[in-house]
Amino acid sequence: MTPAIPGPSQESVRPLLRPGSRIFVAGHRGLVGSALVRRLAADGHEVLTRGRDELDLRDAAPTEAFLRESRPDAVVLAAAKVGGIMANSTHPVQFLEDNLRIQLAVIAGAHAAGIRRLLFLGSSCIYPKHAPQPIPESALLTGPLEPTNEAYALAKIAGIVQVQSYRRQHGASYISAMPTNLYGPGDNFDLETSHVLPALIRRFHEAKRDGAGEVTLWGSGSPRREFLHVDDLAAACVRLLESYDGDEPVNVGCGEDLTIRELAETVKEVTGFRGAIVWDTSKPDGTPRKLLDVTRLSSLGFTPRIPLRDGIARTYAWWLGAHATVG
Repeated sequence: MTPAIPGPSQESVRPLLRPGSRIFVAGHRGLVGSALVRRLAADGHEVLTRGRDELDLRDAAPTEAFLRESRPDAVVLAAAKVGGIMANSTHPVQFLEDNLRIQLAVIAGAHAAGIRRLLFLGSSCIYPKHAPQPIPESALLTGPLEPTNEAYALAKIAGIVQVQSYRRQHGASYISAMPTNLYGPGDNFDLETSHVLPALIRRFHEAKRDGAGEVTLWGSGSPRREFLHVDDLAAACVRLLESYDGDEPVNVGCGEDLTIRELAETVKEVTGFRGAIVWDTSKPDGTPRKLLDVTRLSSLGFTPRIPLRDGIARTYAWWLGAHATVG
């Protein structure tokens, strides 16, 4: 675990985020970034964004120049190169180098521009493959990582250390948050690259559309996973910006998990598929359990508000609306 690094006291930096602040959301077109834009705008903040065609966040000089010119009150770093197991396994150089470049450019650029407040968003994949369950923040760097996404995880760990280093050396009010598995509007539903929940939604929808009698899923269905609606993540990020100024990263999850089998049954019900689920036990299950310890987040008074079934139904409705040709 990276050592605790002294930083500014809570009293010395309050208010941490003033009403009507100007906030730059890096990565505003992604699942997380778009949710943050919705939430911050609804809360009355002025949201600044730049598309990749306007600003390549891997390029340090123009990134710093933009931050100096726009001078936001805070930066939320949600931009990242992300992908599934196959992409991570076949392109580790890009996952390592692109994320390191983005983090170095944005975090260093924010400091150079005199921006007082920054939230860096990592991922629960930073934790060791065999971390204790639920996973506390203290598990960081206590064991080997999952080999299939090691490059991405190491880049995100470097981001945490960079944030802590700016706190120690410069007294910067910079913090880190580590979200669990996310889903919601704006998710990736490509069957080749998507994560499990959007993939299940699409699989069951298409099976219903095509009149299939069964859907075959990999593994036994016994692994347990935690899922958080991205709008709940956005609300948690606002709470952290408003009230947290600690050195350690903060896990962001719901504190509850379920089996993949239970998840599949819920998605089947939501989509209206009436056929059978067949489990192909010749395929791997993956890590038996992955649940975050959210004690630190809960101590700030935050509780997710969107139940999983409701969140899945909302996400399914969004996908149907966004892809009118899916049938």
